[in-house]
Amino acid sequence: MTAPLDGIRVLDFTRVLSGPHCTRMLADLGAEVIKVEPPDGDVTRFTSPRRNSMPSYYAQQNAGKRSVSLNLGSPEGSAIALRLAEHADVIVENFRPGVMDKFGLSYDAVAAVNPRIVYASITGYGVTGPWKNRRAYAPVVQAETGLTKSQGDHGRGGVYRTDRHSHADVYTSLDAAAGVLAALYQRERTGRGQWNDIAMAQVMLYVNEHVHDELYDGDIDPDWVRSFGNESQPVVTLADGTGMAIAGNPASKGTFEMYMQAIGRTDLIDDPRLATVAGRLEHLDVVIGAITEFAATVSSADELERILGGQKLASGTIRSVREVCDSDWAKERNAVAEIDDRGGGTYRVPNAPWKFSDAPDVATSGSPRYRGEDNAEVLREVLGMDDDEIAALAASGVLSEHLPRSRR
Repeated sequence: MTAPLDGIRVLDFTRVLSGPHCTRMLADLGAEVIKVEPPDGDVTRFTSPRRNSMPSYYAQQNAGKRSVSLNLGSPEGSAIALRLAEHADVIVENFRPGVMDKFGLSYDAVAAVNPRIVYASITGYGVTGPWKNRRAYAPVVQAETGLTKSQGDHGRGGVYRTDRHSHADVYTSLDAAAGVLAALYQRERTGRGQWNDIAMAQVMLYVNEHVHDELYDGDIDPDWVRSFGNESQPVVTLADGTGMAIAGNPASKGTFEMYMQAIGRTDLIDDPRLATVAGRLEHLDVVIGAITEFAATVSSADELERILGGQKLASGTIRSVREVCDSDWAKERNAVAEIDDRGGGTYRVPNAPWKFSDAPDVATSGSPRYRGEDNAEVLREVLGMDDDEIAALAASGVLSEHLPRSRR
């Protein structure tokens, strides 16, 4: 059995998160990914924590990729990148619009020498339109596309603040990878590659399951909870101090009755204040209070899950990332990978989630590489350069590398 993307070569001109996670997915699926970095390197190479001059942030998103460091601002550097593109199946880049054009690496330039190339451009607002030249990072795009306001309005008491998690980057990386795979599939039928322009802002609308509700202008039935909103679903504390989240809006038709049956408060089903969805929403403190009081008498997470499960309600323990990664579930699923920290130890990072029936188990593997560590190997293997040519390019600054002086 071979990996799904065995034989596919990807040139990765991306940095930070939206592009690197996309190309990490392609690497985990079996593609050969060559990360092309500028002499300054991916900015995440300067993050903390780090060990053996290798930051764990960089390692998580770039494990299993080879590293070439090229000065794309030089004619020689851009020419080498274009030659590499001739031998690639996929290019992924997340520069601002026009930057790849300046390097002589636009889709048109690459397609002229390699019409089978699948080329993905990730930008904040797309390569067309009035916002195309704006700088865009995840917190900004999340603010521009409604997420920050929604979080503040529905879960943070009207307080707006940036989220710790870069949703716009991660969601875009997933949609970008899906687009790459679709274009590769289409290429099998047509023999031609194509360019995919992916805007983070559009992705954030696409993945927001409540956009339909925000844009709805018709009459609203007051006896239904709108749009499956999660913000009113209970979070409770058990007798042993365990925090748990419960799925299901307790004001909804049917779900309200399930909750009351589970907690032994069928009397509230007949409470006239709680006879309708509108009434339950108005008196949600009464409903949540009853659930919270009951949960405080339950001895353990397993017990609450058993009780709620009897009414087809789901619950889950509030865990830290470390707790779930150390769980029996994570061990059985191989959900955490250990990758080389380049000093004889390992980093723990999330493993790839796919388990195919007719391909090897997908697992994140391969050590994260230092900047430019694979310069010579890639140029010899892909372009057939000899050692003298490679040495001359390094001496002129077209190629560069940054290796630690010593590795523990």
